[in-house]
Amino acid sequence: MVDDVESWLLDSDPALRWQVERDISHDPPAVWEATRTRIATEGFGARLLALQEPDGLWAGGAFFPAGFDFAADEDGQPWTATTWVLNDLREWGLDAAVLRGRRTAELLAENARWEYDDLPYWGGEVDCCINAWTLANGAWLGADITDIVHWFVEHRLSDGGWNCEWVDGSVRSSFHSTLNALKGLLAYDVATGGTAATRAARRAGEEYLLQRGLFRRLSTGEPVGPWVSHFGYPFRWKYNVLNAAGYFRESSLLDGATPDPRMAEAIEIIRAARQPDGTWHQAGRPPGLVWFETDVAEGEPSKWLTLCGTRVLDWWDGATRQRPSAASNVRPVRIEG
Repeated sequence: MVDDVESWLLDSDPALRWQVERDISHDPPAVWEATRTRIATEGFGARLLALQEPDGLWAGGAFFPAGFDFAADEDGQPWTATTWVLNDLREWGLDAAVLRGRRTAELLAENARWEYDDLPYWGGEVDCCINAWTLANGAWLGADITDIVHWFVEHRLSDGGWNCEWVDGSVRSSFHSTLNALKGLLAYDVATGGTAATRAARRAGEEYLLQRGLFRRLSTGEPVGPWVSHFGYPFRWKYNVLNAAGYFRESSLLDGATPDPRMAEAIEIIRAARQPDGTWHQAGRPPGLVWFETDVAEGEPSKWLTLCGTRVLDWWDGATRQRPSAASNVRPVRIEG
């Protein structure tokens, strides 16, 4: 049982603490900015930075560690290679200047190739999710990701979203792929201001999810799967309504938009997962090799999930207090898991 959620959250690694100070405690910028600078020299961020190799990579690979044996993989996707480390550092809030000072973007352009067809790193490959993370990381580090920007505009499916299985002939979008694509486009728009084409693509992808209430099949109205309410940190590539609502919060902050009422049922799923003490519990992390653990074991109160859940509900509730109909029309949801 956590007695004081805010104090509990503040007793954290700098990568998490600065976000609590900014989004939960609402401290002045001077406070959370000072904490944010510590990511490069303390805790999780410093540990990952110390593992970067002279050629700019981590674990010797772009998406998988060097020498990874795909045939013998029995423990899940390893999370130690370059793309996953960049995702973590960016999402934790590391100042890009730290990696720019190491010429990371340039080194990856010279030394990193995708495991798929040996393609150059900043050009992306064929997987929507991989390209989304590369788009976000490239915009963050100042790399030339022009080709990936165009790729996303060109590879959006007719229903508005994306699917990593398009290369195998799929013409229907995926919740997972669409959310990851949206995150990449949003990161690009935040970093650069975006283009008319990227903003239009993002609107179409958002509409794909909103039409489905963030978790329902358009055809039957039934939940698309039990994973929509499986809240495990790190999120990695997996979709759930907390992950999706976090994206829509970030998008609204950029665009100055209010929450879409079609999210109401998904918000109630998030609210129902909050424990009586105000925390959210870890539902289980993705299996696979990591450099080190950054969150608690399954079933324990998770600071990362509590940060995510609290700020999503604060955003939703703060914006919808004057719109009671958004909550009054919510129907009960049962998701078999």
